[in-house]
Amino acid sequence: MKIQIKEALQRVKNGNDVRGIVMEAVGEPVTLTEGMVQLIADSFLTFLEKKCEKKREALRIGVGHDSRVSAMNMKSACFQGLGGAEAFDCGLITTPAMFQSVLLPESGFDGAVMLTASHLPFNRNGMKFFTSEGALSGSELGEILDLAAEAAIALHGADAVEDLSDIGGAKCAPARTERFDMKGLYCEHMKQRIREKTGAAENACPLEGLHLVVDAGNGAAGFFATEILKPLGADISGSVFLDPDGTFPNHVPNPEDSEAMRAVKAATLSANADLGIIFDCDGDRAAVVFSDGTEVNRNALIALLSTMIAEEHPGSWIVTDSVTSDELSEFLTDQLKLRHLRFRRGYKHVIDRGIRLNREGECCELAIETSGHGAFRENHFSDDGAYIAMKIICLMANLKKEGKRIEDRLKALTHPEEAVERRYQITVGDFRGYGEHCLSDFDRFIRESAHFTAVEPNYEGVRAAYENGDKRGWVLLRLSLHDPVMPMNAEARKAGTLDTLLAELEPFFSAHPELREKK
Repeated sequence: MKIQIKEALQRVKNGNDVRGIVMEAVGEPVTLTEGMVQLIADSFLTFLEKKCEKKREALRIGVGHDSRVSAMNMKSACFQGLGGAEAFDCGLITTPAMFQSVLLPESGFDGAVMLTASHLPFNRNGMKFFTSEGALSGSELGEILDLAAEAAIALHGADAVEDLSDIGGAKCAPARTERFDMKGLYCEHMKQRIREKTGAAENACPLEGLHLVVDAGNGAAGFFATEILKPLGADISGSVFLDPDGTFPNHVPNPEDSEAMRAVKAATLSANADLGIIFDCDGDRAAVVFSDGTEVNRNALIALLSTMIAEEHPGSWIVTDSVTSDELSEFLTDQLKLRHLRFRRGYKHVIDRGIRLNREGECCELAIETSGHGAFRENHFSDDGAYIAMKIICLMANLKKEGKRIEDRLKALTHPEEAVERRYQITVGDFRGYGEHCLSDFDRFIRESAHFTAVEPNYEGVRAAYENGDKRGWVLLRLSLHDPVMPMNAEARKAGTLDTLLAELEPFFSAHPELREKK
């Protein structure tokens, strides 16, 4: 059966990123070829010509990559597609640094491409795109992929091919390419921000006396320790997995992953450090560990960052994704006197909602997902793990001068004693239509239940509060953005509640056998 060109290109769209399998491994076929990368890069130029009102030969494009083993082949294909423009090889770098590359005047880039697949397995890779307005939206990426499909169809004279490897652009000269030290520029930018936030003089070392351990997960962010923290006086001894290795031999580079958090916790305690910091592969997510081993990710990370917002911008909105806890919401609103908008999954949805609030005349200083994608208004709403870490480190340094402890910031934050996530596979063909039908049924089920109450306003799926005597909690059923899956999250304030809560949901799932729990 022939492969439809347009469908193949749209399949690698993951929200506002390109993601695909680039190497055959563990029985997974390739979905993103070098020819497709070339086409997509070429179409990005076409998009920029219109957006920037410049001819192709006048465009300046930066290209960076993470530590994946496929990076060099991907980069070569990308430069092939950027033929006609002036392209700059930024080398091994983080995604946030590439975002800054279109903002900092020293680069003068019209656009940037980051080759990464975040924390996904070694056989995956992808592309992120930036302009001076930030990361491209999902609709803008869709436009670029449509342009790529049109170009491929015109080249082949047909809308389908025999093999995925047949999808590619015309053979042409690659872009004029120069090396550009974007990492050095980004490091200087970050060091200056740290000096500003700690009140230090130019060329001072404001981090002297702090012992900071970094776990980069063998991704691209190891330079944060060696080229930012250490030159500012920090002791970084005990840091682990700073060397890039695209096979990720030690743990998944993911601040949400329990094994990864155990690794940075162990490194922090072993070194007797003041703080541990962990990044994902491309450096746009982060989490920390306090000196006593307390893991600060997900809800706790949002809470910690929000304590700074409460001081700097009282009453600000904090926008989060949909799976944050009731305890976090109470901490934000009751303790910090902030306003909490619990929105949707997908970090771009969260960030865009924060930007929209400001355009509507409200104040939103932080938009952050439980995954660790966090974006500050003061940093152009770039989701930057290093910026998150920098804010926390500067807070710690300033508190230390006052004889205070950063751990005390979260004393009033409570946590659910029980939590579960289940993922239900939709086994019918029209998964989106069936998923919407299930959500409608679930909403009705909740409203007819004795112990559940629909939470409103709600922006994703169906969320319900649970109260049965002294047993309290919540449940959220939603439809995956891209896959035939319905994730269900549930939390309980006290142990011994979750089994009762889940048992009361069983009649709903029994009535929908097309939903099969993924083990």
